Amino acid sequence: MPAYYPPVSFHFKVEFIGVAGMGSDTEQRFQEVSGLNFEVETEELREGGENRFSYKLPKRVKYPNLVLKRGLLTGTAILDWFKSAMNTYFTVAVYDFKPADIHISLMDEADQPVAIWNVIQAYPLKWSVSDFKASDNSIVVETIELAYQYFERKL
Repeated sequence: MPAYYPPVSFHFKVEFIGVAGMGSDTEQRFQEVSGLNFEVETEELREGGENRFSYKLPKRVKYPNLVLKRGLLTGTAILDWFKSAMNTYFTVAVYDFKPADIHISLMDEADQPVAIWNVIQAYPLKWSVSDFKASDNSIVVETIELAYQYFERKL
């Protein structure tokens, strides 16, 4: 039986499903993904006469925002998708925005997925770029923050 080595966390890709123009390899490369976790909210129930403990009952699952970071790209499909969302959020007359499902694939050394997370119905909340500093020798990083309904791990 061969030895098992856990996958590395730096080889992954992010695919926006249903966003026009997202087919290019450049659009799928990010330097950081965070927010793939969940927490079960609980409700505390105290029973009369039982003073040793209280029951904790599960209520619902809470998902944080998904945060993606990468070097700044210009004229990207994600930015067009963001603009469509902003126009839809703040304009009653035009409603052409659709949330996107996102596939996050952790890859092995042969570029094959070892784990895939499907993020369901993501929509943009925030877009920002890193600070510009004349004294720094670093690339400009754009940060994309998305809300979503839930995620599933497929592999």
